[in-house]
Amino acid sequence: MSHASDCPEPLVLHEQPAPGVALLRLNRPKARNALNMALREELAAQFRRLDACPDTRAIILTGSPTVFAAGADLSEMVDATALELYARHAERRWQAISGCRKPVIAVVNGFALGGGCELAMHCDVIIAGESARFGQPEVKVGIMPGAGGTQRLLRAVGKFQALRLLFTGVQFTAGEGLRMGVVSEVVPDAQTLTAALAMAVAIAAMPPIAVAQIKEVVLAGMDLPLEQALTLERKSFQLLFGSYDQKEGMQAFLQKRTPEYLGL
Repeated sequence: MSHASDCPEPLVLHEQPAPGVALLRLNRPKARNALNMALREELAAQFRRLDACPDTRAIILTGSPTVFAAGADLSEMVDATALELYARHAERRWQAISGCRKPVIAVVNGFALGGGCELAMHCDVIIAGESARFGQPEVKVGIMPGAGGTQRLLRAVGKFQALRLLFTGVQFTAGEGLRMGVVSEVVPDAQTLTAALAMAVAIAAMPPIAVAQIKEVVLAGMDLPLEQALTLERKSFQLLFGSYDQKEGMQAFLQKRTPEYLGL
């Protein structure tokens, strides 16, 4: 006979705190939310599902009040060979997050180190509690970041800060992250989810096609020459004039009423 307690606890908890807003919580408390392959697979599955869900307009990703994610699970890596790591294709799990068309807000309390810092940087906005700590300490265990930690950090803070952090593995505070440009907003620890939810609710009220186009153009354009990026922006701007929401938004503004966006 099976019992409810026989069922393993989900590694990612899903809530809907407001209409159009999904909240995902990492749930490996005993391992400080270390990112083992099972957690990465479950997280990727959640992101694929929410990306395809027309009722989801913004996603919040968080850990616990004391740790976002302490890094990769080294017990799964310590004896691995290069070919074994290649065969795992961990990048496919990460791509489910980076390729998500919905806005993703990371809420970081406590530590976001190694893979945890990389996970936060896969998101579009990072809201950090005042006591949050970030870092890419992989060099201290004989390796380097392998899930975007060098390239995303470089694009966020520039060469000289990125190499300082990567060479030394030193942690940096939420305030330092804000000054360097890798953190969007710093709030008191107890208010991180409240701030993220307010932002997510505001985003969810916006026209979803326009929001998706903004995300697509920013992410694609950041690595393009300026003229090509401006062309991409212009075409996306023009495309939105074929949407119902553009007509609704402009008419509502002229008529001094609240628009109702349908994602059409």
